Amino acid sequence: MAESNRLVDLVQLRIDEFLAARATEFDHIAPELVRFTDVATSFLAGGKRFRALFCYWGWQAASGVARGFDPLPDDAVSADFPGIVLAASALEVFHAAALVHDDIMDRSDTRRGAASAHKRFEGMHVDEGWTGDPTQFGQSAALLLGDLLLGWSDELFDSGTALLADRAAGRAGRAEFARMRTEVTAGQYLDILEENAWTRQPEADALPRAHRVIVYKSAKYSVEAPLAIGGALGGASIDKLAALRAFGLPLGVAYQLRDDMLGVFGDPVVTGKPAGDDLREGKRTVLIAVARQKLSTQARTLMDELLGDPELDAQQVDIMRNTLRDCGAVEQVERIIDHNVALAKEAMRDAPLAPSARDQLMELADTVTRRVY
Repeated sequence: MAESNRLVDLVQLRIDEFLAARATEFDHIAPELVRFTDVATSFLAGGKRFRALFCYWGWQAASGVARGFDPLPDDAVSADFPGIVLAASALEVFHAAALVHDDIMDRSDTRRGAASAHKRFEGMHVDEGWTGDPTQFGQSAALLLGDLLLGWSDELFDSGTALLADRAAGRAGRAEFARMRTEVTAGQYLDILEENAWTRQPEADALPRAHRVIVYKSAKYSVEAPLAIGGALGGASIDKLAALRAFGLPLGVAYQLRDDMLGVFGDPVVTGKPAGDDLREGKRTVLIAVARQKLSTQARTLMDELLGDPELDAQQVDIMRNTLRDCGAVEQVERIIDHNVALAKEAMRDAPLAPSARDQLMELADTVTRRVY
């Protein structure tokens, strides 16, 4: 995975360069904006960069290039490498925008072990003793930051496609990028809709609805879309794009299911969020939908009463965790994760893609789904 590690470092460098240039532009507008862009810079520091990696390996899988970090001078495809890095970096900026908005909607106070963006702005308001409502200021400022990051992701992506020799491939990648933005917005709405409207929906459809949220809110934009974007930028044929999607969608589902498990059982030191935070936020995940199918009426009623209570204490969180384990929901979700990983790997084994990229994608499949509690 040495090449992947080098890509992660290079993506961070390109993001830092881009943000530094934009911070200079903001400073020329007004010095007060420096603290605004500082939040963007700190929010985009570090991270696993899975979306950038899937984009990069999707490109290699389609183009057959295996020397992106050391291109031959006469290799026209390898010469596209700088543009691919910028496009991959844009996906990480888009991800940051989605997280900023998601934290506002979920009322999450932390992100990656630090204060979420709206809480940082809220703290700024309190520290400076400004007038007005600190919470409202924090949410408004973070909303603007998320919007700004969305615009910047477009700008960064377009700067990458402008460097590609194949303009048609650039347009194809741009179309996939646009599709991703539409789908994740739809998925985010379906998520908040489920949290608010689930009592008015058929109980028998709870699990399919939870699965639909996973697909559109996370699975596609976390794995499938980055792969398809990278593949399109690499000039992928219809067969190659289909192979990348056949691998990416089930892997994306497994990735989000693992993330949901971490949101309930994860160690705060590992996840960077308080223990059981998803229970306090009332997330109607596949784990919860499976549990509600298995629980008695009395136990299900208690689960519904506790889920979404922001004041849940450690003891109540432990009660809910034990309930999820004891009813067999955790075991079933683990089986679903394993099933989707197996589907992804089976799709990749005979895919018409570059062998070196296939091997790297197989390794990534394990990395993104075997994160520990």
